[in-house]
Amino acid sequence: MLTEEEIHEITEEINRFPVKKAACIEALKVIQKHRRWVSDESIEELAEMLEMSPGEIDDVATFYNLVFRKPVGRHVILICDSVSCYIMGYQQILQHLKVKLGIVYGETTRDDRFTLLPIPCLGTCDHAPAFMIDEDLHRDLTPENIDDILTKYK
Repeated sequence: MLTEEEIHEITEEINRFPVKKAACIEALKVIQKHRRWVSDESIEELAEMLEMSPGEIDDVATFYNLVFRKPVGRHVILICDSVSCYIMGYQQILQHLKVKLGIVYGETTRDDRFTLLPIPCLGTCDHAPAFMIDEDLHRDLTPENIDDILTKYK
């Protein structure tokens, strides 16, 4: 069930657009901001607000790889697996993360701290390999500097 705060924020987004459907992505972002992911129940309620079918909203949600349709940890690590990052040591970075966190792609650590996901490109090829944690870009990664980076995220 959407909270009053979520409904208020979604309504504000709806009012910014000429048609309700146009607020779909922003409304999904509101839900995710509050819950870290978008559940089927949230989609059903949002469908009523936007005068769309749940299927239409799910199509939008599943199209974008940064709308999470299952629960994620408090911090999401998006590791770039582009050609540039691959050439510059992506496999070492991924292996170090898997061992350090005890998870593989799509999983969340037992303490609900991190979820590990791939991303096709972060647009920082000149500083590969790279990953993002939440909205923070980390570049020129080495297995040695990853541990220091991870300690900043509680």
